[in-house]
Amino acid sequence: MTGIAERILIRFSHYVDLPFGGVSEYEPLKVLSREYPDLEAQVSGKRVLDFGCGHGNQARELAVRYHARVTGLATNPHTLQVAQERNGQWVKFVGDLSLCERYDVVISQNAMEHYPDPAAILADMARLTAKNGVILITFGPPWYAPYGSHMHFFCRIPWLNILFPERAVMSVRARYKHDGAKRYTECESGLNMMSLAKFERLVKASGLRIVRRHYTGVKGLNVLTRIPLLRELVTVHATVMLQKC
Repeated sequence: MTGIAERILIRFSHYVDLPFGGVSEYEPLKVLSREYPDLEAQVSGKRVLDFGCGHGNQARELAVRYHARVTGLATNPHTLQVAQERNGQWVKFVGDLSLCERYDVVISQNAMEHYPDPAAILADMARLTAKNGVILITFGPPWYAPYGSHMHFFCRIPWLNILFPERAVMSVRARYKHDGAKRYTECESGLNMMSLAKFERLVKASGLRIVRRHYTGVKGLNVLTRIPLLRELVTVHATVMLQKC
């Protein structure tokens, strides 16, 4: 029998087609340029690893626009094939960490909240970063943001993961995604419930130095991101620049 929570969700649900990985095919550097105003100075002519590069549009643009020597890492075989077909002329794409070298800049864009073991991924990024190199991590929304559950492709009710039981959310999600997931962590794109507090603990434990940190608040109200507890609910994007000492 369908529960009350499920019936409410069904009533307010419909499918919305969202761009792959949150990156526009026509503006592949939109997010990076917004979050890192000095992006050109950071990457021009340097060895760059696009960690979790998707179809490679962002990697291509970094190579073409800034003459960076870019490697794109995509561990999904299908994604890797598409990236090579579309952008292999400008970027070297690899599907295994063992094929990576050392880089002046490692970039992770809208991926940190999806890795099953983000601590291990951050350690991999640090290992692949040259001495005094930088790691640019930007992602959103964090877990407790209005759409932190990443279910807005079918339901626009904010804070879905707080207001409704996981079982109800996943049951309704199954009407739109057929990956068999019963828990948030089982979603095909992966969801590790990356809150701000969790992310900050990972960074602190990594031994990397924070060069820069910027949190974006809902409706541009960034001042709210500095208020304890409330910041988790209103921060829609998190950005850091880390340095390997």
